[in-house]
Amino acid sequence: MTTQRDGENHEVIPFHHPIETGTLSSILKRIAAHHGLTVDDLLKMLEL
Repeated sequence: MTTQRDGENHEVIPFHHPIETGTLSSILKRIAAHHGLTVDDLLKMLEL
C-alpha cells in the first residue's frame, strides 16, 4: 500500500488470513507515525 498524503509512504500488507495481531499492530503504528497520529486517532479516522 502506498500513500502520497503527508509525503510518500509504503507499507507491505501480508496476503494471508488472518493477519497476526502483532503484524497488524506494527502496520498501524508505522502508518500512525507517518501521519503524526496516535494509533487510537488513526483508528478513529478509520472508524474501527
